[in-house]
Amino acid sequence: MIRIFLFSLIFAISCGVHGTETKLSVTKKIIDNLSIPWGMEQITPNQLLVTLRRGDMVLVDIKHGTKKAIKGVPNVLNQGQGGLFDVKKSPHYAKDGWLYFTYAKPVKGQGATTLARAKLDGERLIHWQDLLITQSRTKHYRHYGSRIAFDKRGHVYFSVGDRGVRDNAQNLMTHAGSILRLNLNGSIPQDNPFVDQDNALPEIYSLGHRNPQGLAFDFTSQQLWAIEHGPRGGDELNLIEAGLNYGWPIVSHGKEYILPMAVGEATSKPGFVDPVQVYIPSIAPSSLLLKYTLPRQPQFFIGALKLQHINQLILRDKRVVVERHQHLASLQQRIRNVISGDNDNLIVATDSGNIYLVKIAR
Repeated sequence: MIRIFLFSLIFAISCGVHGTETKLSVTKKIIDNLSIPWGMEQITPNQLLVTLRRGDMVLVDIKHGTKKAIKGVPNVLNQGQGGLFDVKKSPHYAKDGWLYFTYAKPVKGQGATTLARAKLDGERLIHWQDLLITQSRTKHYRHYGSRIAFDKRGHVYFSVGDRGVRDNAQNLMTHAGSILRLNLNGSIPQDNPFVDQDNALPEIYSLGHRNPQGLAFDFTSQQLWAIEHGPRGGDELNLIEAGLNYGWPIVSHGKEYILPMAVGEATSKPGFVDPVQVYIPSIAPSSLLLKYTLPRQPQFFIGALKLQHINQLILRDKRVVVERHQHLASLQQRIRNVISGDNDNLIVATDSGNIYLVKIAR
């Protein structure tokens, strides 16, 4: 594991090894002047459903660059980092029509990261269901998470940040600082790792997370991946496995924001899972997309907020980073989300309110 750490930390010095670098180029600005487009899902070849963090949702016409407001969106807590977060189609969307959402639900003046689902009927959401209002509320308005991913076994995963209380991430009696797993209807899978454990919430799949804002499931290897914000340095890409502890705040590569001292007891410690990739300095990762654009080599495209680019990682043996590249830094915009479009295209949203169609070339 130390070898993996050292290899990862080279990123602070070098942008990557060249050889099979993918080229990204903007082919079109789809739309602009949106208010922090957070989640995106392509409903049809020409329709893009976009969540706006302030609590609105729009249906964007990809070809013409127009938008229509979606009605039926619930109230969200739009304060601090809270708001309307991710959107993903059900794995069986063509048959069941369900769309899954995460958002900060206002509960007694505080925000609870919530997983919900609804159906889109024209320009209105219908049959809205809150599947899990997490036990994660704090007085703080930060570190909500939250992204969504599915496997092929009927499960939905979503991430919840530590909600600004570090010790939450090591407390199995709160959903904060965890990645959660439910059945598609919101029920609890009976093979969840803590389902039969006293003093643990049964929805928890993994713990020890600070603020994971990227989730991706690799259907080839049947592996779940997550990327999360470190404090000052120490962003982490992690391979997520059931019941494991990813260390925050006991183990971290980051430093305190004010004091020139490390967070936690160490950068690696028995009983905690080491990250596959560490970013020093922090790139502030906002999303995680996995694609197999190279034969048998998975690669990630990661939105970077602070360093304002798309970060590309190419893996070998499904867990060793062998190349790292930066793309679209010339936009000089905080990359909020990167999703896969049709063919070899990406769809990229920025905090400036722009959504771009981006071509992948090899």
